[in-house]
Amino acid sequence: PPTGMLANLHAAVSNFDQNILEMCSREQEFKTILFCLCYFHACVAERRKFGPQGWNRSYPFNTGDLVISVNVLYNYLEANTKVPWEDLRFLFGEIMYGGHITDDWDRRLCRTYLEEFMHPNMLEGELVLTPGFVAPPNLDYIGYHKYIDEMLPPESPLLYGLHSNAEIEFLSVMSENLFRTLVEMQPRDSSIGEGSAQTTEEKVKNILDDILEKLPEEFNMSEIMAKTAERNPYILVCFQECERMNILTRETRKSLKELDLGLRGELTVSEEMEALQSALYHDNVPELWSRLAYPSSYGLAQWFNDVLMRCRELDAWTHDLGLPAVVWLSGFFNPQSFLTAIMQSMARKNEWPLDKMCLTVDITKKNKEDYGHPPREGAYIHGLFLEGAKWDIPNGIIAEAHLKELASSMPVIFVRATPADREELKNIYQCPVYKTKIRGPTYVWTFNLKTRVKPAKWIISGVALLLSV
Repeated sequence: PPTGMLANLHAAVSNFDQNILEMCSREQEFKTILFCLCYFHACVAERRKFGPQGWNRSYPFNTGDLVISVNVLYNYLEANTKVPWEDLRFLFGEIMYGGHITDDWDRRLCRTYLEEFMHPNMLEGELVLTPGFVAPPNLDYIGYHKYIDEMLPPESPLLYGLHSNAEIEFLSVMSENLFRTLVEMQPRDSSIGEGSAQTTEEKVKNILDDILEKLPEEFNMSEIMAKTAERNPYILVCFQECERMNILTRETRKSLKELDLGLRGELTVSEEMEALQSALYHDNVPELWSRLAYPSSYGLAQWFNDVLMRCRELDAWTHDLGLPAVVWLSGFFNPQSFLTAIMQSMARKNEWPLDKMCLTVDITKKNKEDYGHPPREGAYIHGLFLEGAKWDIPNGIIAEAHLKELASSMPVIFVRATPADREELKNIYQCPVYKTKIRGPTYVWTFNLKTRVKPAKWIISGVALLLSV
């Protein structure tokens, strides 16, 4: 299939000949909307290459969607005296293209593209499809192809409404995958590197010993639970997190000890042990562990350091079971449970109905070190990153990201619960929060962030908050 906006746009326009362009009695409107549909099709199809920042999930958009949409456009223009914008956007965004889409955030993106590319003003003035490229005037079939060749800016993420950093991310992921594949193709029975006498088994044994040495002891749950008789939502979250961590560390220790015996020849090496050995060798997180852990895109070394940091954080919390001054939200197996605990504790305190409440976030101008105790209501959280944009701390709004800064660190966020009817909805961008860059299935919550520009800009830019990068 063609790659890049130029090739995709030419391919989209090539589905229609001069006869189709002239078949509608309302030629001007038909041609203008048809070209915008072709640009929209090229955007949604090529946006897939940017991974989760393009679409949360991959969808099989195809030429058939475009052709049927143009047939629908023709029928609706012939049957109505006025252009039925709402109807057309609904048919294209929710049925023709939306029929493929299974993720609510992707549905919002598709709908926003159509709102930007298809509206009544496009027939009266110039419609800017992307900076430097306006929708063409009334041309013939060859004229459209010529216009695309002459006027379309060079290939860049800006053509799709994304920030230039999206290309860096996409190329980095491609390079990492390429090198990982090359490493996995290397013969494993040979010595590692020139002049090195270390074998595969020796390397695995060193990693295994290092992990076992650093792995903390399990939390003594009966001892922790005996520290207080109180069972408020925050304390219950702490207990649940400690239990989850115990399950993970228990399995890690058990599987590593079994592999150690297997490498010494004291135990028959099973299929699971072989998979564990291979993962340790390639610096991957073994599937056996990741099943019991949390979503993560880290390699083994970084992942294990992350586990140790989470253990230290939980250890500090279990000393007196008091809510930490600033909570590391990224350190939870289940961050939703902590955010729900904020709502539950405030609902009990103020006697509000839980099902009619929502979370509000205030982005502070301070860092974790600036706080010595938790707030009277709600909680301070840290450890979030903004991808696709940056947070303008002095003005307290979302702003254009700096070049080469793929994800900017957020200051401390004050989270509290309020009744849903008091929620501030003016000048805000509903920003999804995900656990990792994989996005999609790692969705956590929605935080309302303040913005001075139209939210559509950030929706099309794929702006999201991430708990780890």
